[in-house]
Amino acid sequence: MADLKELLQSADWKTEKHAPVIELQDNVKKGELFKVTVSVGKEIAHPNKTEHHICWIEIYFQPQTEKFPYAVARAEFSAHGASVNGADTSTIYTHPEVTASFKTDKSGIIYAASYCNIHGLWQSSKELKIT
Repeated sequence: MADLKELLQSADWKTEKHAPVIELQDNVKKGELFKVTVSVGKEIAHPNKTEHHICWIEIYFQPQTEKFPYAVARAEFSAHGASVNGADTSTIYTHPEVTASFKTDKSGIIYAASYCNIHGLWQSSKELKIT
């Protein structure tokens, strides 16, 4: 049986539509709120149809010198065109993007995870430098 970490896929988001993209400002000041945005399909659009869609995105932060990351946010995307009339009969489609705000006194790593109903778990990370 595989460990969960072996099931997490990663790739360059510029060439892989499933890889989560982490965006944040370059200058984050100690103890001040800042925003982190994570999306899927930034460079290459990901389908958002009943049969193929991103189900959720999670954001974590692991401060330097700490053993475990903190769960910062989770967003679930529930509208993929389905209705009582069948697949892709609705005009309601969510977009896999979430923005969370938090503050910290420590630099560290921001991790993002996303889940595609067909292609599984994806991850990415980005360094956070506190000034």
